[in-house]
Amino acid sequence: MKLFYAPTSPFARKVRVAAHEIEVGDRIELVLVNPWSDAELRSLNPLAKVPTLVRDDGQVLFESALICEYLDHLAAGGLYPAPGEARWSALLRQGIADGVNAAAGRLFADEHRSSNERSNGVMQRQAAAIEAGLDRLERDAGTLSEGLADIGAVSVACALGYLDFRWPDRAWRSGRNGLARWFAVVGQRSSMVATQHRSP
Repeated sequence: MKLFYAPTSPFARKVRVAAHEIEVGDRIELVLVNPWSDAELRSLNPLAKVPTLVRDDGQVLFESALICEYLDHLAAGGLYPAPGEARWSALLRQGIADGVNAAAGRLFADEHRSSNERSNGVMQRQAAAIEAGLDRLERDAGTLSEGLADIGAVSVACALGYLDFRWPDRAWRSGRNGLARWFAVVGQRSSMVATQHRSP
């Protein structure tokens, strides 16, 4: 398999962390791309986004949630609890964390536009989504697994890591002691260390 990724993408990182945690990472060839200009990526994925996975049979999957579920299937399970409350909670956390990542990515892009290209209303909306998402995750921080035992935990860890990468001086930990303590532990896992964000 080939995974097209960018080292700044929290969604690509989520797939890489998941692959490491369920021990299928050695079956994946990593292909570093610039999603804004890579012609091969565009030919594979009409959205030209990362992550994009080319399966061994040549079929192409994109969107991190789908890729993670496919890899979990290959590993015969591990990240997705059986249908029931544990599964719904894990998928909800994934949704919140992915929403935080999307808002953070948009906000970061807007901050780097010229003032006449920015929309203050949009930026405020994205910032509010990040804060509210983190507050919701903090409320349930005590139920997060000590390891990255499900897709929800993987997603939350990658969202927090992305905030540290994009805004190292912003205090997302303030008032969120549960998340901060949890991330201090899981952030040291080998899957997280091996996939740290970096500027291209």
